[in-house]
Amino acid sequence: MVKILYLILFFSIGLATAGFCFNEAKVSLDSSEIKILEEIETRLSLQIILPDLLNYAYITNPAIKASKQDWKISIENYNLGKSYPDPTLMTTYYPAPIETRLGPQDWNISLSQQIPFPGLLSGRGKVLEAQTRISKLNLDKIVKNTAVSLMTSLHELVYIQKAVQIAESNFNLAKKLLKTSENFYATDKALFYDISKARAQTAQIQYDILLLKELEQAEKAFINSILSRAPGAPLGSAKNLSLRTIAYSVDEIYQSSIDHQEDVLIALETINKSNEQIKLSRFENLPTFKLGLFYASVGEPDVPTPPPDAGDDAVGIQFGFNIPLWYQKNKSRTLKALAVKEKARANKIDITNKTKAMISRLWFKLQNSKRLITLYKDELIPQSLKSVQTAETWFRNGEGSFSDFLEVQATAYNFQLSLARATADYSKTLVKLEQLAGVSLDKKSISPKESKEEVAP
Repeated sequence: MVKILYLILFFSIGLATAGFCFNEAKVSLDSSEIKILEEIETRLSLQIILPDLLNYAYITNPAIKASKQDWKISIENYNLGKSYPDPTLMTTYYPAPIETRLGPQDWNISLSQQIPFPGLLSGRGKVLEAQTRISKLNLDKIVKNTAVSLMTSLHELVYIQKAVQIAESNFNLAKKLLKTSENFYATDKALFYDISKARAQTAQIQYDILLLKELEQAEKAFINSILSRAPGAPLGSAKNLSLRTIAYSVDEIYQSSIDHQEDVLIALETINKSNEQIKLSRFENLPTFKLGLFYASVGEPDVPTPPPDAGDDAVGIQFGFNIPLWYQKNKSRTLKALAVKEKARANKIDITNKTKAMISRLWFKLQNSKRLITLYKDELIPQSLKSVQTAETWFRNGEGSFSDFLEVQATAYNFQLSLARATADYSKTLVKLEQLAGVSLDKKSISPKESKEEVAP
């Protein structure tokens, strides 16, 4: 009897501990990550380059870290969902022993294990596997969104620093023009209005420099927030980024977004998950089996002539299954899964339509910025610089006013700022367009994948 009891307990403990593995997640960064961050910190204080920002953010950005953990959770849910239910061990003690023909029954113990219908666990695993892929796509989406935020902010910072250089150069020129206007006023070659206009222009450029430097600090604080650094953490000057040329047509970008854009892929994966859920609902309508082992301790009977098998312990094997009797509940599982699929399909169409609409708007903005760059660079700025020289010559020859000279100089300054602005807008728009396309658009290094279709139920 004791040997059988030990056997049951050993069997129960073995099932409870089989495959158990605990791996405590590290909350703090490991030494290699800390070393990488320290090296990047040194470089960031001198110059900001995009690879350093991306590597730093991947380690420290809280949204990325949270998404990584969501992915790990989905992986563990997959492992849990495919596992068998825990066995059940139950014992019963009788304060007043039950008398049987073989003797009094003091206590009994039973061990049972549920066994799902064949195919149920694998079907549940396919649903959870689809959810794991969705979690991975969400991680990719957050990483890409973080990268886009850093890239657009870096382009904006490059513009601000370029605008500061333009403003400072024009400020020095404006001070010289102010001095010239004062000298010409003293010799009656300029009016007091000319002096006032030169002073106003100088003050305006000085204000522009102050505003741009404040914007630079605000943009650096934004970058630091993405990197999970203090707002005032040191950041050097931003390295100039080359102007890239797009190599895709708008129709190719539409198709690329369907093949690579995370929101579209998540919607498509949700449809596939729903298909697996429909198959799973049919298995859930089938019975779950139960196997068990029963043992009862029987004492010696208090009778004058006990039977030959008196006092023998009772051992039994149990078998059972649940009965999926309620039709409406079983039917509702399938109908629910079908409704989830139709919802996912409608969401996919909606996301695809919205993505194409955003691509269309960004495409127009990109082309418009490209036209502005060409206009300012090839026509307006060269013409304005020639006009400055002409206006200065005319003024010195007494054929034009000093006020006209100042006006042309201000126009050239504004055109230079506008070129820097259009260049930054072009680069920022290209980055956002690449986010929707899911590929780099300056070269066709990645061929579009074949469009995925949802698996039929």
